[in-house]
Amino acid sequence: MTAAKTLRTLLAQDKCHVMPCCFDALSAKLIAQEGYDLTFMSGFAASASRIGAPDLGLMSYGEVVDQARNIATAIDIPLIGDGDTGYGNAMNVRRTVTGFAQAGCASVMIEDQLAPKRCGHTPGKAVVPRQEAYDRIKAAVDARDALREDGGDILILARTDARHEHGLSEAIERAAVFAELGADILFVEAPKSIAEMQDICSNLPGPKMANIVEGGETPDLPNAALHDIGYSIAAYPLSLMAAAMQAMVTSLRAMRADQRPGLMDFGELRSRIGFDDYYAASQAYASSKRD
Repeated sequence: MTAAKTLRTLLAQDKCHVMPCCFDALSAKLIAQEGYDLTFMSGFAASASRIGAPDLGLMSYGEVVDQARNIATAIDIPLIGDGDTGYGNAMNVRRTVTGFAQAGCASVMIEDQLAPKRCGHTPGKAVVPRQEAYDRIKAAVDARDALREDGGDILILARTDARHEHGLSEAIERAAVFAELGADILFVEAPKSIAEMQDICSNLPGPKMANIVEGGETPDLPNAALHDIGYSIAAYPLSLMAAAMQAMVTSLRAMRADQRPGLMDFGELRSRIGFDDYYAASQAYASSKRD
């Protein structure tokens, strides 16, 4: 089963899938090893990890799709890639969708922010006019359909950030048109209350995604509550990045004081990275066996 088909199967379940977001191949491997069904390459976290800079449109299409390819190659669960605004006009969106599919992504997110985009829970967001937003999603859907004709596949996750600048009604209306155009998953970013989350899910068809940023604008609800509201996916874009950064800072400060912080056992570390699997496979080749 392809990654896209696996994702469709997951979305057909009566369940809100907890989706920790990754930022590189190692974080994605840990997510898969811990038994999660899917993951998302967080643009915020990937930008921080790859170039050490904020998610403000600084990473290029080539850098982002390369990061997605490395992640998808390392795991066997569906990966949703962050395609941002599509990196240009509608024709660029088509190329972006095709590139993410070729990289191994099960889905790609395309949003209606004005380029350069910004993190959905930070100041200064603005969205393009409706027609340009619709053209982006139409182009993404057209690219998906062309891929299917050639034996490929990918799902389109359509995102709107219109809530911030134009209110919830505009955001819901845009997302409804995205669905009419053929988007597979809908994502209305940064609702500010449970009531707004309920309005989104009750007024829009198909699978919806919630984006839970600890300390962000959207209520951080238990998974059961998100399912009852109507969400199919609960994304946690910064949880692993924040945990990793906190652990690294704590370790660095402990080392400065000549202390040894609590660390993962060296044997488990090697195993999770893949040393044990490598050594087991290498036994089939005399020239590659360990001494």
